[in-house]
Amino acid sequence: MPAKGLFIGINDYAPMGPGGPDLRGCVNDVRDAAGTYVSLGVLAAAPAYLRILTDARATRANIVAGVRWLLTPTAKVDKLILYYSGHGSYCVDTSGDEIDGKDETICPHDFATAGMIKDDEFRSAFAALKPNVTLEVILDSCHSGTGTRELMAMEALPGDQKVNIRFVEPPIDEAFYVDIHPKLDTRGFLKEIRTRQAVPVPAMNHVLWAACKDNQTSAEAPIGGVYRGVFSYCFFKTLRATGLAITRRRLDALVCAEVKKLGFSQIPQLEANPTEIDHQILREAAAVAARA
Repeated sequence: MPAKGLFIGINDYAPMGPGGPDLRGCVNDVRDAAGTYVSLGVLAAAPAYLRILTDARATRANIVAGVRWLLTPTAKVDKLILYYSGHGSYCVDTSGDEIDGKDETICPHDFATAGMIKDDEFRSAFAALKPNVTLEVILDSCHSGTGTRELMAMEALPGDQKVNIRFVEPPIDEAFYVDIHPKLDTRGFLKEIRTRQAVPVPAMNHVLWAACKDNQTSAEAPIGGVYRGVFSYCFFKTLRATGLAITRRRLDALVCAEVKKLGFSQIPQLEANPTEIDHQILREAAAVAARA
C-alpha cells in the first residue's frame, strides 16, 4: 500500500529575509528526506501522497492543516511519515505530564506571532491515528537548551561557516515559569534514559526519531560544503546505504555511530513501543507499496 508523508523544513523565519533566527540546512534536509523515501519506494512523488512545506509556507496554520491532512484516512494507506527540520524550544508544562516541567515545541515560520506547536498538541492529534496505520515521526530540532554551551564551542570553522544550534529561547512569559518551577529530582530517570538509544514506550501509538535527547540541542553544519542537519544527514545516508531490510533498533544504532563519527555530542533517540523498535516496518511498507 502507498504511504503518505508531510515534510517540513524552515530556514527563513519571520520576518522574511535577514532578521529572524534563520538556519541554513533545513530545506536541504527536506529535499534529502523526501527524495530518500521516494527513491526507496516508500512514497510516491504525487501531491495525494507527498506534501512539502518550507520557509514562509510552513506557518503554524499550514503545519496544523498539514498534520490534519496526513492523519485523514486515505484508501490503501497504512504508513504515515511526518518529518520536521527547524528550530525547537520549550514552554512550561501546564498539563503535568512532563517530568522536567517543560513541554517540548517546534517553531513554525511565524512562531513569534502565531506561537509554537507543543508536543501535547501532536499527541492530541495522533490520538486520531487509525488502528493498523503506522506513523513515523522524525524531528531534527532541539528538545531543550541545556546542551547549547557544549556545542557552541564547535563554531571555529573557516569564514562564515559555523555550527548552528536549532534552538530558540522561549519568550519570557514561558521561560520565567520554567526557570522558577521546582523540579523533581530526575537524575536517576535521566541517567537511565541516557544509557539507551532506543527507548521502549509501551503505550506509544507512533514511532519517534529524535535528533537528540530532550536535554540536548541539535546541530546543523557544513558537510561536504553543504549545510545539513547533522542528524538528518546521518539518518538518510544510513538508510540509503542499508536499504529497508533493517530493524529500527539497528538503524538507530548505526545513525548514532555516524553522528559520533562526525564529532558531535548529540545522541539521537528512538522511542516506540517495544514491538515497533524491533520491527522491519520500512521494508514491509515498501514491499506492499511496490505490489499496490
